[in-house]
Amino acid sequence: MQKPKFDPGLTERYTGRLRRAINKDGTFNVRRMGTSWRDSHPYLQLVSMPWPAFWLTLVTGYVGVNTLFALVYYSLGPGQVGGTEDPSKLGRFMTDFFFSAHTLTTVGYGSLYPRGVGANLVALLEAMVGLLAFAVATGLLFGRVSRPSARFAFSERMVMAPFGNGSSLQFRVANRRANTLMELEARMMLMTVVDDGGQLRRNYDLLKLERERVLFLPLTWTVVHPIDPDSPLFNRTAADLEQAQAEILILVKAWDETFSQTVHARYSYTHEEIVWGRRFAHAFRIDESGDMVVQVDRVGELVAMGQG
Repeated sequence: MQKPKFDPGLTERYTGRLRRAINKDGTFNVRRMGTSWRDSHPYLQLVSMPWPAFWLTLVTGYVGVNTLFALVYYSLGPGQVGGTEDPSKLGRFMTDFFFSAHTLTTVGYGSLYPRGVGANLVALLEAMVGLLAFAVATGLLFGRVSRPSARFAFSERMVMAPFGNGSSLQFRVANRRANTLMELEARMMLMTVVDDGGQLRRNYDLLKLERERVLFLPLTWTVVHPIDPDSPLFNRTAADLEQAQAEILILVKAWDETFSQTVHARYSYTHEEIVWGRRFAHAFRIDESGDMVVQVDRVGELVAMGQG
């Protein structure tokens, strides 16, 4: 009986040599081309971008909007903003800029105020823009801080180590955060490449695990794939994996008790990141008071076989 084909969504046929399918930060090694501005979603980008870029975007937008309205006030002519009569052009513009900031944030100190119909209409429009903009900014900030996300510590290397009467492929994972993760599930998939008449073709094999699920993750979890005659890694050497451009794709799923939602994490190991004949060192201990202490920075530490 022919084995059914399995494609996780990373395609089967392609040309060129692939660096890796999944990057170390869990993102897919894919760059999109041929899209237009209609395909972008500002909320998605603002929620997903790094924190420094997010704050820089907010500050830039805040300064930009105030500058735009300050130019409008300035174009209305002198005397449209009361409270300060600075004769210089720069002083007038700075007064209009500060008045714009007061109006946008609805602070209203009273030291600056609009004069005339034009200035009042612009202030009316800016106040509405400020209310809407700060509502959106508040929603974005809440969306970022309340979004559940996994923060796993994966071992830097996989190991090909003895297991039972044979061998196994292993990696180790731990929770970097102090939150409680429950009902963890891991999947390990082997991706290899074969030359199919000049065109490269990927093969995908789900690797059977010694234990696919654990109830909790307060310490570390060593995920083990026993290499038996049914394993696609059976009798394969490091040279075989290099020739096949092997990459091990990892998916970890867990229930986050804090957010009451499911979180996911992705990772991958190339054939160059598999170490043969080593094992993981102990990454937790019991201290003098009887408490268990996990050393997250030692999750990927390796030792020779037979060492502690």
